[in-house]
Amino acid sequence: MRVLERLERLYAIGGGPGANRIGYSREEDEAHVVARGWLEEAGLQVRVDDAGNTFGGSDSVCTGSHLDTVPQGGKFDGALGVVAAIEAVERAGRGAVAIFRDEERGCVGSRAFVERGPLPDAFVELHIEQGPRLAAADAPLGIVTGIVGYARGEVIVGGAAGHAGTTPMDLRDDALVKAAGSIVRLEEEARRLPDAVATVGRIEVEPGGINVIPGRVRYSVDVRAPDQSRLDRLIALAGIDHSQAVPPVEMAPGVTDVLRTEVERIGLPIVELASGAGHDAGVLARAGVPTGMLFVRSLGGGVSHSPDELSSAEDIAVAIDVLAAALTRLYETRCAR
Repeated sequence: MRVLERLERLYAIGGGPGANRIGYSREEDEAHVVARGWLEEAGLQVRVDDAGNTFGGSDSVCTGSHLDTVPQGGKFDGALGVVAAIEAVERAGRGAVAIFRDEERGCVGSRAFVERGPLPDAFVELHIEQGPRLAAADAPLGIVTGIVGYARGEVIVGGAAGHAGTTPMDLRDDALVKAAGSIVRLEEEARRLPDAVATVGRIEVEPGGINVIPGRVRYSVDVRAPDQSRLDRLIALAGIDHSQAVPPVEMAPGVTDVLRTEVERIGLPIVELASGAGHDAGVLARAGVPTGMLFVRSLGGGVSHSPDELSSAEDIAVAIDVLAAALTRLYETRCAR
């Protein structure tokens, strides 16, 4: 299967363990050069913009993804959306391919693209789910209804450092204990809000001595939710800056309807879900481009950003069939919104 061979070719760039093509690195550059060769083989005219994004073809109905990875990432994240896009456009005989730079560190390439234009009439991104829900539903594909909004920040909690042995418990002002209470309350609130999540991934304790009461704690917060109301509740409880929050965005009903029709056509169950991760598709959707996303089932518990990332050849083949048919229908009808 040519798509799998191309995924292996990309995976070999940068060496292991895992995929190592950090945004704007020599390895990501090499991956774009390789992909440009595939675009030319497909008979598509290749163009590179000022941000380093690669485009194949000039059609206003576009599909694609990214080729950069996190350190020691997986074989399928981003790369599958690129090689599948090339395959689907070549098979459909219409559509264009977009390969964006540096998605993992904030969708740098797609943000530059929407700022400079011109924008497509419709954009569809095929991507692995990066989660376990499709596998639990025994569904090869999922139709994305929207992409969660998110906010990140740091919280600093002050206290009073003191001797661990001589300071009575009732006289302590322990910054870590106060921080722990806030973190637990955030966790409990996220569990109460459907499809919302909250994560504290890093904690720094000062002075950091084993026999010293913590006098200052700094911790990171990442909160995500599928609508603004739930996101705002988590931001307020976490106590982080809301001005840098990225709002949730819905996929365009017209594009979603086309994907749904093509999934139904081949007799697969319709499973709709919101994406808990950010994608280039979200950047285009927020810029007003009619956008849709098609998820491919992730195996192995839905692990992603890891060498253990896995999707099956059978699911990938079905996804490309749906994508090619959807591009044709979008081209013919332009029923994107």
